[in-house]
Amino acid sequence: MASRPLSPHLAVYKFTYAMATSIFNRLTGLALSAGLVLLVYWLVAVAGGARTFARAMAILSSPLCKVLYALLVIAFCYHLTAGIRHLVWDTGRGLERTQSRSSAKLVIVISIVLTLLIAYCFWIAGARAT
Repeated sequence: MASRPLSPHLAVYKFTYAMATSIFNRLTGLALSAGLVLLVYWLVAVAGGARTFARAMAILSSPLCKVLYALLVIAFCYHLTAGIRHLVWDTGRGLERTQSRSSAKLVIVISIVLTLLIAYCFWIAGARAT
């Protein structure tokens, strides 16, 4: 009996910026979907009354949750910019190798700037306002 050919494994492919940014876009989408659990928990606590809300706020304001919020903001900013990049690709633009590399770098730079801007607005400027 002749053996069937195996599908190529990931090790066969060379590392490319487009591949890495696309995979990371999917991973950040999964992280954001998992982060929705926190939002749903908060909404249920709001609907549950004052005592339930106070208990939820004690949990949701813990240092671990604050780190998780920061990671979710990073994931959101990256997913947003990479999603816009994919929308541009759907129009047939930016698919050349040099364009793809430069857009990958642009996605990273824009998501870092956007993350820092959100961090400034909510954590630094927002802390001064209270």
